[in-house]
Amino acid sequence: MMQIKKRIAVIGGRPAPIHGAKELGIDVVLVHEEGGYEDDILQHVEKVVHADITNGKELVSVLEPLHAERPFDRIMTTTEFAGESTGYAVDHFRLTGVTEKTARLLKDKLAMRELLADCGLSPVAYARISSAKEAVDFVTTHGAAVLKPADGVASLHIRPCDDAESAIAAFDALSENKVTNMIIEEYLEGPVVSVDSFSFDGRHLPIGYSEYRMNDKYVEWEVSTPSTAAEPWLPELLKMAADLLDAVELQEGPSHSEFILTPKGPRVLESHARLAGSGAPELVRRAFGLDLNRMFTTVPLGIDTLPDVSPCAIAGAAIQFFRPEPGKVKSVEINLPSEVVVRTQPKDEPARVFLPFLFELGEAERAVVLQKHQGDDIPPLNTVADCVSGYVLATGTSRADAVNIADQLIDGVGFHTEAGL
Repeated sequence: MMQIKKRIAVIGGRPAPIHGAKELGIDVVLVHEEGGYEDDILQHVEKVVHADITNGKELVSVLEPLHAERPFDRIMTTTEFAGESTGYAVDHFRLTGVTEKTARLLKDKLAMRELLADCGLSPVAYARISSAKEAVDFVTTHGAAVLKPADGVASLHIRPCDDAESAIAAFDALSENKVTNMIIEEYLEGPVVSVDSFSFDGRHLPIGYSEYRMNDKYVEWEVSTPSTAAEPWLPELLKMAADLLDAVELQEGPSHSEFILTPKGPRVLESHARLAGSGAPELVRRAFGLDLNRMFTTVPLGIDTLPDVSPCAIAGAAIQFFRPEPGKVKSVEINLPSEVVVRTQPKDEPARVFLPFLFELGEAERAVVLQKHQGDDIPPLNTVADCVSGYVLATGTSRADAVNIADQLIDGVGFHTEAGL
């Protein structure tokens, strides 16, 4: 008896989960913006359709004739930017997946805080801000705070403040950058950790938990797992992650939830109904043995079954971005052991994915990717989008071991810039 193939539409993003889809009996229609994907993805898809991935109505218009010819089993995305638009399409075609409501709740930080307050989950003082006076009033009442875009992504425009002067400066800085939808929250003291989960039929399975190192602008330049900082809080942390996903009515797919471990316990920072960025799914695979990239397609389509219990860690893993001094690169010196796998992005060829070569480095325990060459410009590290000089990837016997290996790999490459000479 011939097996009927599954068919999905994947909207935008870095479509690593598409690799191997054909071998699994999955036909993939990739909807992306022209030039926004690498050509090698074409061998894994049925076809590519170009569209504005942030426009739900446009997604429906390009998918409707294809759905009429042969219905899609799922419509999915791996990117934050297409979350709400993909949810619009999911709702339109009445498919199982991340709805527009769920995507909006996760993106809108004010809506998220209001929902959590209504559920009595992760109490955090917050307010919508539309004037400098409101920011000052909040700081006067609650003390140290953080002002940021209510619908922002990454670490852009996050401004700490603890008195009237800094609150006014924070508000003015966001206003100058044309941010009008602002939220202010009490400053949460403690390490940042995350939980990567997978859901199916409303059941949420926490799989991996990671921690970060970041700069003074909250740019996360290292991710490592399993988090040692999270271990004392692990039962409460994993339960809070599941309760959060219940609150936003997530039914299916991957999620990435970030928390701050305060002295009073974990507090929700933000959450996303997608695969995590910064290579986290690869770290989870190395440390916990479950492949979130594969599960992205196989669990919703019934090819694989969601495990009954969360896996235990079997190793440690870490990824670090290079952080050279900003300026023009004068030279790059490499002093690495021969067993380290090194990949170099061709000069003057812009990376169309955030972490080039990541997928093909799956078997490398120690790897280095270089993205800058002599004569290239290195920007200040103001947001994760500025992590463009390259990265290192390491597997170890524990998180600490993996971090130590990553540190050594970083030290083995010297970017000498004009500013650093």
